[in-house]
Order: sequence, then C-alpha cells, then structure tokens
Amino acid sequence: MRHTLAALGLALAALSAHAAGPQLKGQAPGWYRMALGGFEVTALSDGTLDLNPEQLLQGAQPGQVARALQHRYLGVPLETSVNGYLVNTGSKLVLIDTGAASLFGPTLGRLLANLKASGYSPEQVDEIYITHLHGDHIGGATAEGKTVFPNAVLRVDQRDADFWLSEAEMAKAPDSAKGFFQGAMVSVKPYKDAGRFKPFTGSKDGVELVPGVKAFPTYGHTPGHSVYVAQSGAQKMVFWGDLMHVAAVQFPDPSITIAFDSDPKSAAPQRQAAYAAAAAEGHYAAATHLAFPGIGKLRADGKGYEWIPVNYSANR
Repeated sequence: MRHTLAALGLALAALSAHAAGPQLKGQAPGWYRMALGGFEVTALSDGTLDLNPEQLLQGAQPGQVARALQHRYLGVPLETSVNGYLVNTGSKLVLIDTGAASLFGPTLGRLLANLKASGYSPEQVDEIYITHLHGDHIGGATAEGKTVFPNAVLRVDQRDADFWLSEAEMAKAPDSAKGFFQGAMVSVKPYKDAGRFKPFTGSKDGVELVPGVKAFPTYGHTPGHSVYVAQSGAQKMVFWGDLMHVAAVQFPDPSITIAFDSDPKSAAPQRQAAYAAAAAEGHYAAATHLAFPGIGKLRADGKGYEWIPVNYSANR
C-alpha cells in the first residue's frame, strides 16, 4: 500500500507540473458584430495606445482628472482603445476609419487582421469614410505606398483635406505637429493617384454618401472633423470619431478638451451637442477611443452623462 500511495503521489506531482504551463497571453481577434435595423455593424479593434490624460486634458480643475480616473479604477498611463467600424448596408460595405497601421507604434495596426478574422476581405470594402486625417484614423488605409483596400473610394470632409494635405499648412505648423501632415499625405496619396480620393463638402443638413449613411460636420477637433450617421428603419448609430477621448473624465464633464484639438472652443460644444442628442434620442454611439467595442448609449446624469456599453449578444 505504501508503494502504491507513493506512486500515486509522484503521478499527481508530475500531472500538476505538466498542467502549469507558461501563460499564453494575447487576446481573441478584436471584432464585435451587431444588427442595426437591416444593417450590420462590425466593430474592429486596431489595438491600444497609452495616453496620459493628466497631461493632455485641458480645462479641468486641479485633481479632477486623477479623481475621475480613480473612480473608474483607472490609472496613468491609460491604455486607450483605437477602433474602426464596418457598416454593411446590404448593398455597400463601408469602413469608418482605418486605424493607425505602423504610424503609432507596435501596439496598433491590427485592424486589417481583425477585419479578415471577422469574415471580410479588404477587397470587399466599397467606401472608406474618415472622420478626420489624424494618423490613428487614416494610417491603416495604406501600406508600403499602396492602397490596402484596392476597390474602395476614400472620402473625408474637404476642409480636413485642404488643411492636412497642404504643404503650406505643414510649413506653418510646429515641428511637433508636422508628422500629422506627413502621415495624412502618405496615406491619401495612393488613393488620389488612383482617382479614388473624393472629398465631400460638409453640410449641417448632412451629406448622404450611400443610402442610409450620412456625414455631418463637427468641426473643432480638426478643421474638417465629421461624424457619420448610419440609419436603418428606427435604428440609428452615430460614429463620433474623436469627439471625445477619455470616457472617465469627459462623460461626467463634457467641457474638458484635449491637447489634440485644433480648436478647443469649437470642439467642446460639438461634444456637448452630440452627448445631448444621444441621451435625448436614445440612439447608439460609437467612438474611436472608447474601450472596445466602443458602442453604447448615453443617459443624462446631472450635469454630465452615464455611458452604457452595448449589451453583449451572441445572436449574430
């Protein structure tokens, strides 16, 4: 019996040692799909980047940012999502923002792989709508000087194109900002060369780009920043782009701006109007820098707002 127990102990010890393998790390492919009336929306993760809200956010009271982060059990640096969105209208496949590719370092550039993992191919994308020409929104459109989406038309508000694609504006910009211009120029060039770069003129009444998807001007974060609205039947989703960056701070206090805003005095009212409309109408919102998948609804909460992430559904 003694020998049997000893043998059993050795076997259990060996099994235990075998089971405790190295941590595998990594995440599942970053995509999430939901219905929007007769449309289908797929959120695509491009990865994350670290931000320091205490240095970047502007207009906050002393200690306000730190307290807001702590309230949400967050710290600095803040790991911040970068998201893009596919809208399948049934007749068109529209990609809203393309991620950063290699422009912002190795923790980003995953949108294309996640698009493929979600079941689509880059050749299927018909239209690309860019909220604005910052690198984490346009960088993924191009790789090695070629279009990543070979059949897609690239669209952005004309005001953003006139600013970020201008050599004269780049020459006037501080050295710290020149990379934004260079990234936009490199990313747009192959589409322009192929005759597939088609800026639109913004209108407060909206510009319908394909049936069911409109662009609306929300100038402030950049000279031509736009949001896109997809609507099918009674269901509506507004793709905010960079109307906001730090949920823990800017939902409770929408007046707080960020250093990346070209015109903070215009950016703050645009954010406040978008929040108010989302809370009043109950429509979905999707934003580049909300924690993936970045889709949810808003409810008014005193002078600020409560963000309610979309309820997970496996029924797609």
